[in-house]
Amino acid sequence: MPNRRPHLSLIAPTASPEEAAAVVAALERFMRDTAAAPARSAPAPDPWRVAAILEGVSGGVAADAEPHPWITG
Repeated sequence: MPNRRPHLSLIAPTASPEEAAAVVAALERFMRDTAAAPARSAPAPDPWRVAAILEGVSGGVAADAEPHPWITG
């Protein structure tokens, strides 16, 4: 995933290095404090629903058949 944060730099010929660092640090803190909340992860699938889907898809396949590749466990 690409880094979407802009690279901040201060271009002010009269600012001291300490002043420039303080301004950039304040801008970075503002961006961090006002950023959108991270997305929540998807909930785990309901095991009863998974069983129902597998039962409907298998159509009576023997119990010793290969397991479905999209089901873990």
